[in-house]
Amino acid sequence: MQSSQLLKGTFYTMILKVLSESERMYGYEIAQKVKSLSGDEIIVNEGSLYPILHKMEEEGMVVAERIDIGNRTRRYYTLTDSGTAKVPVKLEEFEQFVEVVRRVLYPTVS
Repeated sequence: MQSSQLLKGTFYTMILKVLSESERMYGYEIAQKVKSLSGDEIIVNEGSLYPILHKMEEEGMVVAERIDIGNRTRRYYTLTDSGTAKVPVKLEEFEQFVEVVRRVLYPTVS
């Protein structure tokens, strides 16, 4: 996928949706899931992913849990009840946005 600018506004919704389909995930796992689901078209790099996860944590959408695995520490993210409730809202918001953009780009001829 060529335009990272088009994607940036959708990362929050994609991450929220991916997290809603799993009990908990760590950052790299989230990025890989988005990549896989998009047929390797969408790459969520660390510079985009972690600020969004931190924002979600501040907003109470996710909780992070540190787990030591060998000599590494992973932060696992889990949706809170508020985060779970936000998923359908963000999906509907995205669908409405796509429809509005579609109307602008492909207006019907009267």
